[in-house]
Amino acid sequence: MSRTLAVARREYASLFRIPLGWIVIALFLVLSGMAFAGKNLHPGEPATMRPFFEIWWKLLLIVAPAISMRLFSEELRTGTIEPLLTAPITEASIVVGKYTAAVLFLVTLLAPTLVYVFLLRALANPDPGPILAGYLGVFLLGMFYLAVGSLASALTASQTLAFLGTLFALFLAEVLAAVVAPMAPAPLRGLLYSLSVDQRMADFARGLIDTGHIIFFLAASAWFLALAAIVLESRRWR
Repeated sequence: MSRTLAVARREYASLFRIPLGWIVIALFLVLSGMAFAGKNLHPGEPATMRPFFEIWWKLLLIVAPAISMRLFSEELRTGTIEPLLTAPITEASIVVGKYTAAVLFLVTLLAPTLVYVFLLRALANPDPGPILAGYLGVFLLGMFYLAVGSLASALTASQTLAFLGTLFALFLAEVLAAVVAPMAPAPLRGLLYSLSVDQRMADFARGLIDTGHIIFFLAASAWFLALAAIVLESRRWR
């Protein structure tokens, strides 16, 4: 556990030593601020953050791959992955440590947006249930996207390919659910529909916290992280 935390601290600090980390934070806060002002501050309309959360889901499609693309790709490119793999630490601990740093960075992005909640409460009387559910949904979706990005980053030394590979995988899942699923045979249709995160996030936006959705995001994240650990282990024995 101590080695995992050491990897997490090192990776989290490295995200603030490069321009990319600050650029991601700045762009995310600017875009989310514009989304909040444009979608939530209209007199006479219901006091809700649902439109804001819907925009966040789309922002995460870009933000999450941007965070995760360098987790392993940079180490592979510079060759610093070799000392890390020969150190007395398991591949799973390396993956979990780097992934934890990425999740903490996501939390760092989301934390300043709590100001919007206090602002909305000062102007109106919103229902806290959908707000809490919306934040939980964004957090779980971010965890899932970051896990997919971790696997993509472990597969290539190119950050660009890791970024594009994550985007392609996420868009492919939505295409399968939206386009292929309606034409698929009945036994396969349910499986393809389950790949769609839009339907799951719509429940969170309505304030509905379904344990099935939580289990899906956690299990899917764990599955992609396990694949990333297997990829790293294969590199150790090359």
